[in-house]
Amino acid sequence: MTTPLRIAVLARDLDHPLLAAVAELLRSAGHVLRAAGPEPDADLLLLKARGPAALQLARRYEALGRPVLNSADATEFCQDRVAMEQRARAAGLPFAPTVATGVLGELVWHGTVVVKSRRSRKEDLVARIETPGQWAEIAARWPGEPVLTQRPVPGDGWDRKLWVVAGTVFAEQRRSELDPHAPDRRPWTPDPVERALALAAGPAYGLQVYGVDLLPGPDGPTAVDVNAFPGIRHQPGAPEALTALILRTLGR
Repeated sequence: MTTPLRIAVLARDLDHPLLAAVAELLRSAGHVLRAAGPEPDADLLLLKARGPAALQLARRYEALGRPVLNSADATEFCQDRVAMEQRARAAGLPFAPTVATGVLGELVWHGTVVVKSRRSRKEDLVARIETPGQWAEIAARWPGEPVLTQRPVPGDGWDRKLWVVAGTVFAEQRRSELDPHAPDRRPWTPDPVERALALAAGPAYGLQVYGVDLLPGPDGPTAVDVNAFPGIRHQPGAPEALTALILRTLGR
């Protein structure tokens, strides 16, 4: 009789459709997916949360030789948007260039920009600023926030969202979060260049489950963000791909 596997998950929302579907697939195979406890007491950890406590627990799993998807180091790295761009450029991946970094309240507005929290996290700052008045308003709302600014990448109002699970690509287009009428979504199939860019991000960042946001820049697709273990919704086959990755990682 095969010993049931114990899979732990660290996530803000355990009822997320992807996790719920994976839990059912694992259960049907005789395994268990549950919320992570305070100790490393499972065979594998899914690291969807990104806070300090989550990273600390993930590193305890790793110290015991138990697999973590994605690793603590890769997950933590992708929270720093400046480091993210530097890594992309070192790997030859087109990425929206940073214009300036600093702290809101001290950084001077320098024309139309997209301003983002330097640390990627839930409900962080992402906004297009076109006037000094808007800049002053953002600085008042986010005092002391470490940020970076980027020149807007020309687009058509639709973000290209690509999600990769162990080399399998899922994709759709969503209305840009910079658009006040977001979020609409529509089916989309990436072309070979867009697909190759998304696949190349995995080795560059040490990720197996991740998302890449692209815009159709004037010189071709340009990455504007990389997310470790994003929420993947409305994508047939994604739960099966993640379940297969879990079982393969554990030699099943």
